[in-house]
Amino acid sequence: SYLLGAGRADCTGPVAEIPLMGYANPDQVGGGLLTRLYSRAFIVEDPVESRRVVFVSADIGMVSQRVRLEVLEKLKSKYGNLYRQDNVILSGTHTHSGPGGYFQYTLFWITSKGLIRPSLKAIVNGIVKSIDIAHQNMKRGRLFINRGTVENSQINRSPFSYLENTASERSRYSSDTDKEMVILKMVDRNGEELGLISWFAVHPVSMNNTNHLVNSDNMGYASYLFEQEKNKGMLPGEGSFVAAFASSNLGDVSPNTKGPFCVNTGESCNNPQSTCPVGGATMCMAMGPGSDMFDSTRIIGQNIYLKARELYEKASQEVKGPLSSAHQWVNMSDVSVELNATHTVKTCKPALGYSFAAGTIDGVGAFNFTQGSVEGDPFWDGIRDQLLGEPSNETKACHKPKPILFSTGEMTWPHPWHPDIVDVQIAAIGSLAIVAVPGEFTYEFDFHGTARMDVVIAGLCNVYTHYITTYEEYQAQRYEAASTIYGPHTLSAYIQLYRGLAKAIATNTVQDLPRGPEPPLFNVGNLTLVPALAADRVPANKTFGDVLQEVRQQYRAREVAEVTFVGANPRSSAENATEHNFLTVERYTRTSDSWHVVRNDASWDTRFYWTKGLFGRSNVTIEWHIPPGTEPGVYRIRYRGHYKKKLSITHSVSIPFEGTSSAFEITAL
Repeated sequence: SYLLGAGRADCTGPVAEIPLMGYANPDQVGGGLLTRLYSRAFIVEDPVESRRVVFVSADIGMVSQRVRLEVLEKLKSKYGNLYRQDNVILSGTHTHSGPGGYFQYTLFWITSKGLIRPSLKAIVNGIVKSIDIAHQNMKRGRLFINRGTVENSQINRSPFSYLENTASERSRYSSDTDKEMVILKMVDRNGEELGLISWFAVHPVSMNNTNHLVNSDNMGYASYLFEQEKNKGMLPGEGSFVAAFASSNLGDVSPNTKGPFCVNTGESCNNPQSTCPVGGATMCMAMGPGSDMFDSTRIIGQNIYLKARELYEKASQEVKGPLSSAHQWVNMSDVSVELNATHTVKTCKPALGYSFAAGTIDGVGAFNFTQGSVEGDPFWDGIRDQLLGEPSNETKACHKPKPILFSTGEMTWPHPWHPDIVDVQIAAIGSLAIVAVPGEFTYEFDFHGTARMDVVIAGLCNVYTHYITTYEEYQAQRYEAASTIYGPHTLSAYIQLYRGLAKAIATNTVQDLPRGPEPPLFNVGNLTLVPALAADRVPANKTFGDVLQEVRQQYRAREVAEVTFVGANPRSSAENATEHNFLTVERYTRTSDSWHVVRNDASWDTRFYWTKGLFGRSNVTIEWHIPPGTEPGVYRIRYRGHYKKKLSITHSVSIPFEGTSSAFEITAL
């Protein structure tokens, strides 16, 4: 048996004015909250050899090198040599609706307006706290694994690229997406349930790039449903059972199952360029199965949850055996790959192609770029050369047939634009091998000599390096290929590196692996374009938390109770309280003459909107989408915030306040 621990902690960060990370759309900034973001940590220890493996899945776009280095630093000061770069895997779910700004490489500053300390701090502290909770709750227990197929939840976003793969490669799979879900079930010695990890390949982009509410998308909704079911009677974010729905090889996989349509004309735009006759590529958007993006998130999330629950209930194959982990830092811009006995190729300095700027059918780019572009454009080339410098001939030749838009590996001001040093990592728990990949793969791994192993790919781990496509897909130069930053042989290089790690684990020679060159930690100042946090103000004769627009007196299920308050910038709260709840829905109990919280701001059916006004004023609107089956009775909605008050030129304080709606009645249908 193993020692097992699971923990969950909030990592939401500021929900206003911070660009959301994922679609690279600078206009998509936070303006409120739909669901909270959590870090979920799992620790497994083999008590015989006292080895540990830590797996963390956080509701963030991806793990950045900056986040990883700061987390490891904090763990070292707390736990010494117990948790290290080789036995700690940090994975992001890839939600596109979480705050950005937690990167040290310059490229990511452009869309997320620099390095945003409060955002970085919330993620680092949340991850560390989730590991702390798991560490404190270790108990003897057992692990079970199961796998199955999830239907109706994904499509291939670049089917024309997939068809570039060889027929023999394609014949290994039944479809052009990986439909397999792998789940790991944790129970203690007495059979008490501790947690679940699910790995499944789909992009959490059911919420599209018009959304401004921070949330964890379809994967987060699956976690929410599982935890609500297991932690009976608890509010979201409470209770000891932890359910992580982690990312996998989701490179070209979209949850928008209706496929791509022209927003203006309604006709299909499922063509190699993903472009529309009128309006071009910007009009081509993929649609989910629901009536709107909230509904699509719910449907896809529920599909994933139901499959995980079925696999969890039936899981009977026990995971047993020793633990091991292998990790290397690799300079990915300079790897020699032996394709066969006579042929060696190399990876390239990082660069992004034209189709990167086109975006995908899940979120289109800002300019008139189209996907599948293998020619440059003199107009954009001219602008790039003026601003950023022309790519060297060496880089151009290395990346062929990719036309280079940004030669990020040759751009170093004010800091390098892309990482050279990348983590490769595998952790083995008995017969389960977790392959931690630093980006978005469109491919499934197949290790020779590990026939008895269950291999799962954990995506978006440790450092973000965009996409990794096959050599054949690379030739078509759609978005995913243009974003394969180390050139056409990127995937071959990774396969060679991961095979090396797998071999070291299999032959028990992990200690002989070279550590590799350590990644840099840049001394980044407060470089950000996010507006400074000004003092909050109120309209004449009003105070913070006053109701501006009252609820109705009566509602039925399926209606929306809505109230608007005199508000304050939510960023003032993020910097003060980690366990802050912006809203609660409370139900009146006659017998005890008291109010009981039935919903909080992490609940799926509540929405918190913040609207900025002039001169430091702002409003907060809270919606409760009353679900069917809600108990009739008397309810109210409460808002809690902090306003920033200047005491002097240099000093200001955040002062807590609250506001409450009138009581309203929910009647039976």
